[in-house]
Amino acid sequence: MKTNLGAAAGSTRRSAKSDSAFRTISEAAKELGLQQHVLRFWESKFPQIQPMKRAGGRRYYRPEDIDFLANIRSLLHDQGFTIKGVQKLLDQNKGKLPSEITVSASEAEQQSTSAHVARGVASGTADASIDKSALQSVLGELQELQGILRASLQEVKKNP
Repeated sequence: MKTNLGAAAGSTRRSAKSDSAFRTISEAAKELGLQQHVLRFWESKFPQIQPMKRAGGRRYYRPEDIDFLANIRSLLHDQGFTIKGVQKLLDQNKGKLPSEITVSASEAEQQSTSAHVARGVASGTADASIDKSALQSVLGELQELQGILRASLQEVKKNP
């Protein structure tokens, strides 16, 4: 007589882990909506991401690792930060992410205008909806940044 004990045992298992359980890289990636290679890449870019590794190098992510990764994902994918931008943010906050990062309306408008201009330049098309004042605003920001860079370069040359 053949019994199917595996099926019976499988039906009594819980389908989801508790919030405090460790997650494998595949479980973490699925939960975060990312590919596994992205998590490995982020480990190389953010030293704060340090999953436990068992024999054979298998990664286990703690709940706080998942939360940190979710914040990184939000900054990169939802709020438009670059990896360097997130690294700078971490440096400014001593390796921690602020609980909530908001971009002011003027910053959001500047980012939107800059992105819009960049898309027009990259595609080689002129967009009539970009007004002269928006372009002048972006140009002013770029000139200000150029001045900061020049001053920093002068300082480095004086004090190598």
